Amino acid sequence: MPANLPPQYFEAEKIFRAAKSPPQKIAALEEMLAIMPKHKGTDHLRAELRSRIAKLTQQAGKKTGAQRLSMMIDREGAAQVAVIGLPNSGKSRLIAAITNAAPVVADYPLSTQAALPGMMPFEDIQIQLIDTPPLAPQTIQWWLPPMLRQADVLLIMIDLSCDPLAQMEEIKNHLGKMRIVIEETESQDDEYVVWQKKALIVASKTDLDGNNRSYQILLNQVKDKLPVVAISAKAGSGLEELKRAIYSRLDIIRVYTKAPGQKADMSDPIVLPAGSTLKEAAATVHKDFAAGMKYARIWGSGKHDGIMAKRDHILADGDVIELHL
Repeated sequence: MPANLPPQYFEAEKIFRAAKSPPQKIAALEEMLAIMPKHKGTDHLRAELRSRIAKLTQQAGKKTGAQRLSMMIDREGAAQVAVIGLPNSGKSRLIAAITNAAPVVADYPLSTQAALPGMMPFEDIQIQLIDTPPLAPQTIQWWLPPMLRQADVLLIMIDLSCDPLAQMEEIKNHLGKMRIVIEETESQDDEYVVWQKKALIVASKTDLDGNNRSYQILLNQVKDKLPVVAISAKAGSGLEELKRAIYSRLDIIRVYTKAPGQKADMSDPIVLPAGSTLKEAAATVHKDFAAGMKYARIWGSGKHDGIMAKRDHILADGDVIELHL
């Protein structure tokens, strides 16, 4: 069966052949893989591209210094959140306000030229936020699409001093070119690989939105599709609400451990996807615990009081577990 590859595939192939570093080649191969139609005629080519990606990833891992990962940022903390927006949308000011990073904060556009990670404390965990270059044709480099694809959540900044709906449309168009859709999109082309990402809308610069007019327009448009949080990083308003909204959007839970006869360690929780089981939590503590666990006791949120729990017990945020081997 012929592959019937579209013209976009060959454009990505040209970028691959011109790429100099392993990370650049990997990004081009991933784009080729994403564009390629999914049918039996492309199975062999798909396997070949995956093999190339694996070899190049191994090569990139052997590099040292800045060339090693280029702008691909290692995940740290409980989760990774990419902050995106159009020029001058307030991304860098937000990162500076709620993380330990120190991005360039300026009133002129395109002040952010590279990705910058920072850690945002939320109660007893740290969440990684990444400040990215603004979504503009001259700033979208080869490494941005794979970075956004690997993030757990996209934080979409909307500047309330400008037309919010026009910004949303432009941002969705940029994401669409990267084959990324946010959850409000109901239909997508089944012929190609598409990355569907969770998103949280941040309505920024509330201090410049007279009578909350822009915020209401935005809210009326997206409230049934995506969560929205209004903030002013400059005035410091809405930031705590935003932190909690980010945690909620990540859909994760914190589980604490205790040794028999001792108090629970409430300073260093295990972070798991919501809906995780006791067996999955045990495997996170140690790879052998899940298989060797005889039984466990669980406490949590007034619902449990040291009761014995089965391996398939679904955990909740704040649960404390005591594993017995």
